[in-house]
Amino acid sequence: MDATMDAKQTISALGALAHENRLQLFRLLVQRGPEGLAAGVIAERLGVLPSSLSFHLQQLVHAGLITQKRVSRQIIYAANCDAMGRLMAYLTENCCAEASGACAPADAAWRKLA
Repeated sequence: MDATMDAKQTISALGALAHENRLQLFRLLVQRGPEGLAAGVIAERLGVLPSSLSFHLQQLVHAGLITQKRVSRQIIYAANCDAMGRLMAYLTENCCAEASGACAPADAAWRKLA
């Protein structure tokens, strides 16, 4: 992926996060860090059926918000913090750039992540 996110990628990422289970899943993976978690562990921690979890995982993978890698017989999922940084940078630069007051970005902290 390149260093910037376009409107289509932004819509995909926001759409992927716009579901309670996927948002909880992403949050869990962010908290876990780069080592990630196996799908079975994620299902257990979130109390989600494996078939439902598979769908949610693929939505987040497709949006580029999480990564997957095979380790032996397991697939390990991890948050893609670079993608989240690019999403936040896009929103800040394209949605708040001309704003004043409450919506104006306080600083460029998210730009450092992109």
